[in-house]
Amino acid sequence: MRAAERVAIIPAPARLAPGEPLGDEGYRLEVRDGKTRIDAETDAGSFYAEQTLRRLPPGDVAIADRPRFAWRGFMLDVARHFFGVEDVCRLVDHLAAYKLNVLHLHLSDDQGWRLAIDAWPRLAEHGGSGAIGGAPGGFYTHDELRAIVRYAAERFVTVVPEIDTPGHVQAAIAAYPELGVPGSSSDLYDGAEVGFSSLDVHSALTYSFLDDVFRELAALTPGPYLHIGGDEAHSTSHDDYLAFMERVQPVVAAHGKRLAGWEEIASAPLGAGAVVQYWNTASPRGRDLARAAVAHGAQLVMSPADRVYLDIKYDADTPLGQDWAGHVEVRDSYDWDPAALVDGLGEEAILGVEAPLWTETLTTRRDLETMMFPRLCAVAEVAWSPQPARDWEDFRARLAAEGARWDAAGVAYHRSPQVALR
Repeated sequence: MRAAERVAIIPAPARLAPGEPLGDEGYRLEVRDGKTRIDAETDAGSFYAEQTLRRLPPGDVAIADRPRFAWRGFMLDVARHFFGVEDVCRLVDHLAAYKLNVLHLHLSDDQGWRLAIDAWPRLAEHGGSGAIGGAPGGFYTHDELRAIVRYAAERFVTVVPEIDTPGHVQAAIAAYPELGVPGSSSDLYDGAEVGFSSLDVHSALTYSFLDDVFRELAALTPGPYLHIGGDEAHSTSHDDYLAFMERVQPVVAAHGKRLAGWEEIASAPLGAGAVVQYWNTASPRGRDLARAAVAHGAQLVMSPADRVYLDIKYDADTPLGQDWAGHVEVRDSYDWDPAALVDGLGEEAILGVEAPLWTETLTTRRDLETMMFPRLCAVAEVAWSPQPARDWEDFRARLAAEGARWDAAGVAYHRSPQVALR
């Protein structure tokens, strides 16, 4: 019978010792003489065992496995370019196949507002009418977002919705100019620059607006988290940003949600239990904010741009994507340890790992998949497999077999020179 370490699956199993607890998502899987036995403490564990079973070659095998991190995520930006329910559900299938369990939806930005809000109908009707570069807009009705949430939940994927505040809000201001600071433009925006828009953080209307939005969003997404963005608020002064954070956190809590946000929110005092997403590896400030977040009692989701931003070009010849964080090849996405990324912060500070996919240059599902694969597989292994179980050459050999599966399923992917996909 083959041991777990010799099984060619992604992500690599944890190789638990006999008697080690499986936890909420772990499983034991044994295949012997054509018969399969699965032991798990939860339905999620059984589901992940089934994902492993689907990828096993013929023969006997014994696996004892559980994830390293609880948050194993992927973010889709539907604000710069909009993607409908069918496309999102196909991406959920990809996440589930590699044991990822969080779909972070970036639902609002300067270029588009992507969710119908009954209390503020022009947000979607007007603010959601466009996209970057003049592309068609769109938005989800309540029923459509419920359908995404339900489809994801059936595959043990939690939807984390994001409404970006207090910056990245031009689409909202175009719909309701009274939400912006005095003098704000009320025009729709289809460019790619960031940092020019801001809610009026001193207006009571701003918090009434957010209360209404968060109430409807919380009712549609039963998961524990609500992401408020908080990044690149360059048009909001530091004092105003602190004032905003002080007032917005109780609004999130009032709707029973755990606050999540990009690393910039750690520049303000945070309530216990916040989730802070670390992304800016190019700046010492990013590392300082990560340490400050942990000092506040927050947990970190590690999303280093130069490792896991899936919109970054693979190399200079990649026709899609951006290069502000350099180039990110498959090995870059694989060869890093979340617990060693920020000096002074160990494994206990980290809730998980997430790969964002921003869509400034991406307009079709094939575009999304091409930028996701094969790098998403590397991210999945970083998030699931313990550090001692990971080895680039071993992963590279296992990854090569995925190309045939993607071809058979009609999945677009990048033929990385680092991996002999077949």
